[in-house]
Amino acid sequence: MNKPWIATYGESIPSEIDPDIYPSVPAIFQTAVEAYGNKPAFECFGQVMTYSEIDEAASSFAAWLQNKHGVKRGDRVALMCPNIFAFPIAMHGIIRAGAAQVNVNPLYTPRELAHQLNDAGVETIVIFSGSTPVLAEIIADTNVKTVVTVDLGDGAGLDIPSPAVDERLTGTFRFADVLREGGGLPFEPVELTGEDILFFQYTGGTTGLSKGAVLTHRNLVANTEQIKAMLPEAQVPEKEVVVMALPLYHIFGLMLMVAYSAIGAKSILIPNPRDMDGFVDAIKGSKFSVIPGVNTLFQGLAMHPRFGEIDLSNYKLAIGGGAAVIQATSEKWHALTGHHIKEGYGLSETSPLLSINTMNVTGFTGTCGLPVPSTEVRLLDDEGNDVPEGEAGEISARGPQIMRGYWNNDAANKASFTEDGFFRTGDVAIFVEGGFVKIVDRKKDMVIVSGFNVFPNEIEATVTACEGVAECACVGVPHEKTGEALRVFVVKIDGADVTEDQIIAHCRKYLTSYKVPKQIVFLDALPKSNVGKILRRELRDNA
Repeated sequence: MNKPWIATYGESIPSEIDPDIYPSVPAIFQTAVEAYGNKPAFECFGQVMTYSEIDEAASSFAAWLQNKHGVKRGDRVALMCPNIFAFPIAMHGIIRAGAAQVNVNPLYTPRELAHQLNDAGVETIVIFSGSTPVLAEIIADTNVKTVVTVDLGDGAGLDIPSPAVDERLTGTFRFADVLREGGGLPFEPVELTGEDILFFQYTGGTTGLSKGAVLTHRNLVANTEQIKAMLPEAQVPEKEVVVMALPLYHIFGLMLMVAYSAIGAKSILIPNPRDMDGFVDAIKGSKFSVIPGVNTLFQGLAMHPRFGEIDLSNYKLAIGGGAAVIQATSEKWHALTGHHIKEGYGLSETSPLLSINTMNVTGFTGTCGLPVPSTEVRLLDDEGNDVPEGEAGEISARGPQIMRGYWNNDAANKASFTEDGFFRTGDVAIFVEGGFVKIVDRKKDMVIVSGFNVFPNEIEATVTACEGVAECACVGVPHEKTGEALRVFVVKIDGADVTEDQIIAHCRKYLTSYKVPKQIVFLDALPKSNVGKILRRELRDNA
C-alpha cells in the first residue's frame, strides 16, 4: 500500500521494526537488569531503587504468587495502584509468573470495578490501601479470593502514612509482608512467547460497559521498538530521565515505562500530579530529559508560578497524547523551554502508539505526526473503502502493536475490524503533506477528558437513573483545562424539581471523577431523528 510517510522518515528512521526482537516484556526487563543492574530505575518520594532491586522484589512477588496462590500462566491478576514503587514491582512479578495483568484505575467506583473484575475473571487483586473501600463494597459479587494491599512506601521500605485497609475486607495480605515471604520461596521461570496475553486494558464501551482490549507481549515489544525508532535522540541508553506523571494503569504511561526501562532510563514516579507544588518539588532538581503527558498537565506546569525552579539543562522532549495538544499550551511551553510539545496519537487497542511527531519537527503542526514503522494506516469511508487522496476518512490501522481483540466480545470485534484485519479507530483524519496524520473529527461519540476516554452512553445511563430525570443526552464541549468537558442536556419528569447539584452529586456516587459532568442544561425536549434517535451532533453543534 502507499505509505507517503516513509519518504519523510529520511535515513534516521527505519521503515520496519522487529516485533520479535524480545520474546516477552520480562525478557526486555531482564536484559536491562543485566546491563544496568546498579543504575537507578525508579525514583519516588525522594528515594531511588535500582534495576537489580526492582528485579529482586519482583521475583519475590512472582514466587509468592506461584507458591502460595497457584497463579499460573494465563491467569488474570488485577493491579489497582497509583504511581508508586509497588506498581513496577507488582507488574513485573505478575507478568513474570505468566499471568495477564488487568490494569485498574484506583479511583474507580464500585460499579466500574465490579464490571472489570468480573469481565476479566479476576481472582487475585493487588490494590492500594486507599482504594480498598471500593473493593469492600463489591467483593462479594466477584470471584476475587486473594487481596494484596499496598501502602505508599511498600517495596522501598519507606514508612509513609497510608490510608487504613477497609475493615470489611478480611484475610488480606500486606504487600511488604508478601515480598519478605516470597524472598524465601523458589521461583519457577515461565517460558513466555509474544502471543501470551500481557495486559487487559479496559476502554470505554458504547453500551456503557468498558471493553477489555487484550494486549500481548508482542504488542508491547513492538510498540517499544516503534517509539525507539521514531525518537532515537530521546532514547540514549543510560542517559534518559523520564517524568512518569501519566498514570501507569493507562496504556500511554505503561508503554513508556516499558520502553524506557529497556534502555536503562531513570523514571521519576509522580503519585499525584494534581498536587502541582509536590510535582514541581519532585522534578525540579531531577534534570529530566523526557516528560510525557496530556495537555492539562503541560498547561498546569506552564502556568505554575514555580516553573522557573525546574532545571531544564538536560531537557529534550515533551510528548503529548491522550487528547489533542492545544496550540496555546504548546506555544506557552515553547516560550518556557524552547521546544514545542510533540503530539502523538494512539488508543488502548493499539498499545498505544500509532503516530508521533519526530524530533526534527520543530514547530507546532496541529497534526499527530507520522505513522510509526511496520504500521499500515488507511483512511476508510463508511463502506470500508479507501477515501480519495486529500479527503477525510476513518483512521484504520494494521500492525504488530494492534490488540488481539476485545475479551469475550465477538460483536465488538466484528464491528471494530475490517475483513483484512485493519482496526477501525473511530477517529476521522486526513493525510497532509509528507504523510502526517491530522485528525479532523471523531466518528464515535466518545469524549476525551484530560486524556481519558468517556463514552456518552455510560454517562447517560447514570444520569437517567437519577430520580426526576426523564431522559438526557451527553456531549463533549471544549474546555481550556481538560481539552473537553461533559455537558449533559436533561429533560425532567413532569412535576419533578431535580436540580443540577443533585444530578452531579448522583454522578459522583457512581462515576470516576473525570466522568462526572461539568454542566447540566435543562431542556423541554431533546432533538431527535425521525426514528426517535437523540441527535447528539445537533446538541454538540449548538453547544
